[in-house]
Amino acid sequence: MLINCVAYEEGRKLADIDKRDIRNYLQRAGCFVWVALRDATEEELAAMQEEFDLHPLAVEDARHGHQRPKIEEYGDLLFVVVNTVEVVGDELRLGEVDIFVGRNYVLSVRQHSEQGFLGVRARAEREPDLLRNGSGYVLYALMDAIVDRYFPVLDAVETELESVEHQLFSAKDPRANIESLYYVKQKLTTLKHVTGPLLEYSGKLFGGRVPQVCTGLGEYFRDIYDHLVRLNQSIDTSRDTVTTAIQVNLALVQISDNEVTKRLAAYAALVAIPTMIVGIYGMNFKHMPELDWTYGYPMVLILMVAIDGYLFSRFRKSGWL
Repeated sequence: MLINCVAYEEGRKLADIDKRDIRNYLQRAGCFVWVALRDATEEELAAMQEEFDLHPLAVEDARHGHQRPKIEEYGDLLFVVVNTVEVVGDELRLGEVDIFVGRNYVLSVRQHSEQGFLGVRARAEREPDLLRNGSGYVLYALMDAIVDRYFPVLDAVETELESVEHQLFSAKDPRANIESLYYVKQKLTTLKHVTGPLLEYSGKLFGGRVPQVCTGLGEYFRDIYDHLVRLNQSIDTSRDTVTTAIQVNLALVQISDNEVTKRLAAYAALVAIPTMIVGIYGMNFKHMPELDWTYGYPMVLILMVAIDGYLFSRFRKSGWL
């Protein structure tokens, strides 16, 4: 689906144009075209490939989708793949934005994502001095918007982690805690897979030999890099916290099991003493003087109660009961 097809000249919008007129505007000096597609079909990608003379390998990646974040150069073409992350219920939904950047054009192809970039376009049009930098500034604006959207997602995951942490010492179901922590760890891993590769590649846009379209915009792409560094550090910290929380939860389970074992051992001891005494007097020996004693039975009962009472008090004092 074609979302926008707009021509710009000297940092200002000329007009919304028909895709069949793209080539005419590309031939004008100081002019560039910004096209946005959503869930593009093979026919639409083929048409854009012909209009912009895109490299077939880059188009093939955009057609298949599910690409790892990356930045690749094909001559004068810069091909950028960035993943989007959206919170849907309790799950994270991944999308993809494929961006083709040339000297006088930008083509963005959004896939499996509900969040658009109309606000990014409006922001760029309000800054003609920056938009005068051409397609490189549009690439920065798109990447900056996508990276900024990672922060609320990470905040939501961290809030979920804090909620699970508060339940560690109060919840009665340790298994539920383990499951919750595992799901949080899955989400953090998803975010890491999105931001980690992008951190690696974004450093190539402002340091050393930068692509031609990014010339003069080093400080802007460095700002994106700084945001990605912060994101990755926060994700790593949260992942360490999850690992620690899982270990704490397992330790609490073990402590709980030990408490149960101690109680069972204490009750077993209380039962074992009377059982031993009764077992002795249940033996079928002929000469057992106590059997003929008038007070033998009540004395044995008193002895058993006294021993169990002493053991019970000792176990209670030691915290076993």
